[in-house]
Amino acid sequence: MTTASTRELIARAVDAGGAVLAFNVITLEHAEGVVDGLTRANVPGIMQLSQRALEYHGDEVAPILGACAALISAADVPIALHLDHIQDLDLARRLIERAAEAGISSIMVDFAELDRSANVAGTRMAVAEARAAGLFVEAELGEIGGKDGAHAHGARTDPADAERFVYETGVDALAVAIGSSHAMAIRDARLDLELLGRLAQAVPVPLVLHGSSGVPDAELVSAVSAGIRKVNVGTALNVAYTAAVRRVLDSRPALTDPRGYLREARDAVSETVVEFCRVLGSASRGAQE
Repeated sequence: MTTASTRELIARAVDAGGAVLAFNVITLEHAEGVVDGLTRANVPGIMQLSQRALEYHGDEVAPILGACAALISAADVPIALHLDHIQDLDLARRLIERAAEAGISSIMVDFAELDRSANVAGTRMAVAEARAAGLFVEAELGEIGGKDGAHAHGARTDPADAERFVYETGVDALAVAIGSSHAMAIRDARLDLELLGRLAQAVPVPLVLHGSSGVPDAELVSAVSAGIRKVNVGTALNVAYTAAVRRVLDSRPALTDPRGYLREARDAVSETVVEFCRVLGSASRGAQE
């Protein structure tokens, strides 16, 4: 299977009125579980690593990126490799330079901790360099403090401001705040679908939903119907992964071989991916048609 590109998958989703599922990975077991789940569901998708995930692997990120690219290349369904929430401009530049050899087709630059003028300037610069390297570029509008800010409870993206930001920066996709939050372990978020409709009308690029792990199934389906074209899932994978490890270690306290619990963690990630694919159904399959 030839590695897919984020641009291609999102374009197909836009044409079909659907969405692409994007799964954040940290460990090799995450990555293997994501590929297995997408393959079992026969649904294309995106595998993504955030700046924090890359930092977890230390100064040299080539091994984890190479492993993800190899898994994607061997997969039986189209999967793209994406960089998520890259907040350091120098790091973004280094990753953009290595994108072709690493199999990366897209990057999300997140300079929302800066004031608006600096955010626009940094995003515009990253877009120019990423575009020259053939990358699809996602960004996010709003101030972010850790996992809060633009996706804190009550935060909302203004349609006029979002339209202006896209015009000023030239980004290919925009993450919007409509009621979801990062790192939610409980699925009780309520989305502002009326606002999403106005954003979809105002913003000339595909819209992305971050914090989808905390959004109930019906709300996710409604969000795709209202204009979301990329659905990011991360915390739900971690919840399933960690629960599986705890379950095995609680039942087998003498276990020391990590294969005994990491296999279960990998399988739990796969099951979670399959479930999200089932929920979105034809919405996620739209990227394949």
